[in-house]
Amino acid sequence: MDRPASGLCDSEEPRVTNAGVPVRTLLVASGPGITERRGCFVELQGQVAVVTGSGRGFGRAIALGLAEAGSAVVVSSRTQSEIEATVKSIQDAGGTAVGVQADVTSLADVQDLRAAAEESFGPVSLAVHNAGVPWPFGPTWEVDPARWWSAQQVHVLGAMHCIKTFVPGMAERHNGRVVVISSAGGTRVAPYMSGYGVAKNTQIRLVEFLGHEGHEAGGVSAFAVHPGDELTGISDLTMNDPDAQRWVPWFVDHLHEKVGEDSSAGFKACADLVVKLASGRYDRLSGQYLTPFEDLDARPDSVFETPSLAPPP
Repeated sequence: MDRPASGLCDSEEPRVTNAGVPVRTLLVASGPGITERRGCFVELQGQVAVVTGSGRGFGRAIALGLAEAGSAVVVSSRTQSEIEATVKSIQDAGGTAVGVQADVTSLADVQDLRAAAEESFGPVSLAVHNAGVPWPFGPTWEVDPARWWSAQQVHVLGAMHCIKTFVPGMAERHNGRVVVISSAGGTRVAPYMSGYGVAKNTQIRLVEFLGHEGHEAGGVSAFAVHPGDELTGISDLTMNDPDAQRWVPWFVDHLHEKVGEDSSAGFKACADLVVKLASGRYDRLSGQYLTPFEDLDARPDSVFETPSLAPPP
C-alpha cells in the first residue's frame, strides 16, 4: 500500500539524526528494499517493521534507525509511556510509526502487533525481537527455577512467538527477515548468569535453524545480533539487583564505570547494522551471529548443508 514519503532524505549530504544513524546516499541504484527518491536512496522505503522492546535502549535506537531509513515501524514495549515517547520521536523526525503495548511472552499480544502493522501499513517484512531481562544471578542450583524459566520465556519464547506470528506470511511471500537481538553472553560462560547465558545461546542456535529453514522455504532470512556494550534499562536492573551485586560484582562495577559515557556511537552502530540487514544486501549471511563493528562484506556466505546422521568430525 502507498505511504507518504518519510521526508528524511532531502539532500545529498549525510546527516546524523536523533537515532544516531546517518541518512546516507547509497552508491547503488537498485537492490532488495532500496528505492530512489528525490536524488538519494531511502534504503527501506516500503518496508514494514515490528520492533519489540523498542521503548528504550537498543530497541528504541533500532526503531528510530529503521524509520530514518524509510521503513514504517510498529513500536512495542510493556510500558505505554516509553512507546509514546519513541513514536513521537519518529514522527517528529518525519518518520512513520504506531505504538502497541505488548508482552512478548503472550502469543496473543504478538499477534496484535501483526494486526496493527497490517491495518496501518501492510504486511510485515521485518520482525526484530529485542525484549529481554538480565536475571537471575547466582549459582545455577540456588536461583529460583521459576525466575530462571521466566528469563527463557522472555528471550526464547518471545522469539518463538515472533517467528510463529510473522514468518508464515514472509515464507508465503518469499520475502522477509527476522533479527533477534542476542548477546555475546550467549557465546561464552559467565558464571552465575546461567539464565541469561542459556537464553542468549538458545537464541543464536534458534536463528541458525531459522536461517536454514528460511533458505529452503526461499526468501526468508534470519540473523542473531550482539547489540553492543552500552548502558540500557537492563543495565539499570543489573546494577540495582542485590544478587548481581553479590555474585557478579565485577560486572556491576563495569556497568557503573560506564555511567556518564556517551553511548550514541554504540546505539548508532547497532541501529545501522539492523538497517543493513533489513535492506536485504546481506541475506547471504542468514543464520549467522553478527556484531555491530565487524566488516560484513568480509564475512563468508552461510552454507546450508544437507542434514546427516553421521557423527561430527
